[in-house]
Amino acid sequence: MTQQGVDTKVAERPANARTARVARKTSESDVLVEVNLDGTGRTDISTSVPFYDHMLTALGKHSLIDLRVHATGDTHIDVHHTVEDVAISLGEALRQALGDKRGIARFGDALVPLDEALAQAVVDVSGRPYLVHTGEPAGQEYHLIGGHFTGSLTRHVLESIAHHADICLHVRVLAGRDPHHIVEAQFKALARALRAAVALDPRVEGVPSTKGAL
Repeated sequence: MTQQGVDTKVAERPANARTARVARKTSESDVLVEVNLDGTGRTDISTSVPFYDHMLTALGKHSLIDLRVHATGDTHIDVHHTVEDVAISLGEALRQALGDKRGIARFGDALVPLDEALAQAVVDVSGRPYLVHTGEPAGQEYHLIGGHFTGSLTRHVLESIAHHADICLHVRVLAGRDPHHIVEAQFKALARALRAAVALDPRVEGVPSTKGAL
């Protein structure tokens, strides 16, 4: 599908497989994302943004979602484009892998510490994209972490994932001093909340909604 200079390709998947493959190519980046919701947390991450690689590796590991992300882009200008396009592609892959959402738990809630930092993430696989992001200390958005990743990108990544995965996501930082820890605690909290929300519950019949659709 080509729209406004964006070429996105979606591979067909076997019946009942909760997997997805999204390739997204623009004039600013070239991204490939593969996910398996029923994995073991295996990851293969290379985005050309080292700190982002670290965060996505943690996301896969702690969500138990197998995650492959390969991306290149115009990082000589700024890492923003590559980081954003990876998050968009990841959100789309999650949405596709969820399929009709039959049998999932739907909701997930996690509170995760990392030394002095503490973050909470709450996920509703609702079909209605929304992000509430609060609690980061003043100035966090200006920190340059790992020489490339600006603190303001954290919210942008969360927002892009939520909007393209069609999930409602609340993330709040309850404590933290070190910028690296503050970001990592949020990614790990998101991972654990996603792990719970996308899990198959044998007691759930059909789609977990009174409307009959998500």
